[in-house]
Parts: sequence; C-alpha cells; structure tokens
Amino acid sequence: MLVTDASDDLYIGLVLILSAAGVVVTPWLAVRGALLLFRNGGKRDAQRVVKGAAALAWACVVGMYGWGMLHLLMLDESNQALECAERLKSEQVKSVVGYEYSFLPLQFRCRVTGGQTYNAVVPGYVNPVAGVLGVTAAVLTYVARPKNWYEETKK
Repeated sequence: MLVTDASDDLYIGLVLILSAAGVVVTPWLAVRGALLLFRNGGKRDAQRVVKGAAALAWACVVGMYGWGMLHLLMLDESNQALECAERLKSEQVKSVVGYEYSFLPLQFRCRVTGGQTYNAVVPGYVNPVAGVLGVTAAVLTYVARPKNWYEETKK
C-alpha cells in the first residue's frame, strides 16, 4: 500500500491505531507466551512449549512493527522536511517534491524531482527483522496446531 500524501486523515488514523494496537498487543502476547512456557510448575509438553514460543515470536513481530510505527507517529509535517534533509545531500533537499509512505513494508520516503525516492524515518532494520520474525512466528504457529486439527475442521 503506497500512498503519496502523508498528511491525509487515513495516514494519521492508521498510524495512531496501529501504534496503539502495538503498545497493547505486544505485552499481551509476551505475557501469554511466558505463561504458556512457565505455568504448571515444571510440567511442559512439546506442544505447549511451541505455543509459548510462537506467542513470544508474535510479540516480537508486533513489537518490531510497532517500533517502526512509533517513528511515524512522531513525524509531523515540519519534521518530514527535517528528516528528508537529514537523509539527503544538500542539493537534493532543494528538489524534494513530496513524500510517500506505505504500511507493508513500513516505509516513509522523500520524493525528489525526477521520480527518485529515498527512505527516511523508519530504521532500515525494522522490515527485515519483522519479516524474519514473522516467518518464524508463522512456522511455530503451524507446528503448534493440534495434531487432529485437520479432522476437526472437516466436521
């Protein structure tokens, strides 16, 4: 989802909602994962451990994405120009014609004349780390499903 106007209401609304969701969901998933791993004394079966690991992995995914969202949350119209000036050379700063953003992958870009774009604001490690953690969490979630899951869905 690439949008070219970072001042519209949809952008502001989504940044606020996703940031708030990240702040709430991350600790919830972390607590859930920890409880799955450490509750019941020392009695743990393999499926319970994998479920706990999956919940912790999802907490890390949501937390990393939320970290990137917090960078966008702190970005108002005056800071957009400052962030672009920080990333670009002095002659390129004069040719900034707009801003672009996307939520998947999480990006904020400065657009210059000629159509070139340059990443700004969101740290470069956010998307790769969230992607690797997301794949890990999805695999763990798949492995943690009940053994008779397929038969139960056919009923």
